[in-house]
Amino acid sequence: MDIISQLQEQVNTIAAITFNAFGTLQRDAPPVQLSPNYPQPPATTTAVDEATPFPEQPKQLSAGLVKAAKQFDALVAALPLSEGGEEAQLTRIAQLQVENDLVGQELQKQLEAAEKELKQVQELFGQAADSCLNMKKPE
Repeated sequence: MDIISQLQEQVNTIAAITFNAFGTLQRDAPPVQLSPNYPQPPATTTAVDEATPFPEQPKQLSAGLVKAAKQFDALVAALPLSEGGEEAQLTRIAQLQVENDLVGQELQKQLEAAEKELKQVQELFGQAADSCLNMKKPE
């Protein structure tokens, strides 16, 4: 797997950990009274996985997120440095744009030729259909 694919995979991992962390916290956090003006929230009666006590869950989730972020940073550090600096990159981009324009022009010519050929085929098909219809004798 190339470095860019690994970076994309790591971003997906970070997103999954983050969503799972928020979901877990939202699901398992005990209710809290927001203000004395509001009534006391009802006690939760949902079954919570007691394998990990609630105060430990945020620590574990944040540790997983930090580990994934460090792996991402390591992948970013492993990216090859661009040679020649910004000026060389701009020159390369300009070259690629010229190449892209040439390829685009060639594709446009091929498209026009294909459209011309399609029009010829449609005309021939129409002539063939007319010939077939004219060959039938009325009964």
